[in-house]
Amino acid sequence: MKPIPSYTRWWRYKSYLPDASLPAHTVDCPDCGNRMDIPRLRQGQEAHCPVCNHEVVEVENNPYVAPLAYATTSLILMAFAYSMVYIRVELFGVTSVLSLPEMMRLLIYQDYGFLAEVMFVLTFGAPVLFLLLCLYVYTALVRERAYPALRFATRVLVRLRHAIMVDVFFISTLVAYIKLSSVAEVEFGSAFYLMFALSVMLIRTSVSIPQHWVYYKIHRLTGGDAVQAASDDKTCCSRCLYFRDKDEQPCEVCGADLYRRRPKSLSISLAFLIAAFILYFPANILPIMISSNPTALEVNTIFNGIVYMWNDGDRLIAVIIFSASILVPVLKIIAMAVLIASAYFKPPMSAPKMSVLYRITESIGRWSMIDIFVIIILMSSFHTNMARVVPGGAAVYFCLVVVLTMLSAYYFDPRLIWDRQQQLSDDPDSDDNQKQ
Repeated sequence: MKPIPSYTRWWRYKSYLPDASLPAHTVDCPDCGNRMDIPRLRQGQEAHCPVCNHEVVEVENNPYVAPLAYATTSLILMAFAYSMVYIRVELFGVTSVLSLPEMMRLLIYQDYGFLAEVMFVLTFGAPVLFLLLCLYVYTALVRERAYPALRFATRVLVRLRHAIMVDVFFISTLVAYIKLSSVAEVEFGSAFYLMFALSVMLIRTSVSIPQHWVYYKIHRLTGGDAVQAASDDKTCCSRCLYFRDKDEQPCEVCGADLYRRRPKSLSISLAFLIAAFILYFPANILPIMISSNPTALEVNTIFNGIVYMWNDGDRLIAVIIFSASILVPVLKIIAMAVLIASAYFKPPMSAPKMSVLYRITESIGRWSMIDIFVIIILMSSFHTNMARVVPGGAAVYFCLVVVLTMLSAYYFDPRLIWDRQQQLSDDPDSDDNQKQ
């Protein structure tokens, strides 16, 4: 358990704020299934699993005020970022002044509404909904009022964190800038710098919402007690980590389905992985970007584009695109295949190392969207008869590969690896595969 920091601030412990501590209780680690007793936790403390070192429970230093402050700041930054100029591009005497809404409008104008929807959802829709729900939930907690649909709002809130890609879009802009600056005059607008600040604030807002703590406080507002003693006739919810009766469906605390291990986890995860593997081939064989001007037409696959940038001297951007578009998807597919096989057969490494592999695999998948965002920025910058960039058929397949690998990791239950290792240690000669 992490001790309370020696420093404190006067605004962290205001008397008008509700008690932020968590009582002593028992949880099952969501990564390895180890049952552990959590002592009473106060502000600034956290508890890690002694077996796999996964952070299981956390209480923020300033659990009530900080999320409200971060979310409010993020909304203000987003309002300014979406109303100011993001980037200016001058090519052949023609200047394109682009804001973020203008980029989406140009995508729709060019009949690529799918890409406009991707950009809207990942850089505006999901973040705005996440921030509004954060204000709604934490206002209820501070005021100690059970607002309507509070539990449902919290469920959506904690799940939306994985759909926010403002930081990925910002990095994609830097990558696109390197390519744009070689053929055009490029100038960043105020919105670009605001996007950096927004990315930082969104990340800070996201990490300041520990769902185990939030669900406990919300359940108390409705007059219930989330903490129940662990026993054989109870199941530890894999979402909120509180024990409930086995026959209780869904979980009374968070509304998720109750199960000891995710039903058909391996089958579903494997199905998504196979689909991603199949679609990865057209994503790399078909053109991902087609650029044209009055004198030339250039059709690029992902790999051809990387080779061209490397030979042209843009080696940094070539390495970034190679890592995000080829290395990360391939490594993620291989890693997920190893994880699924480890749950069926004998793990090639120890279970703690396999857990680390799973956490890394789950966290890096979103960065493969860099290539798609780069195409969106280039399409918005070059949309005249003098210079035009349009996506090829590979763009849709590549988006699907990213989504499918993320779903494969989401539906995989890492506790199955620990179960398999325990089964092999109990019966080394067993050849039975675990059925899921």
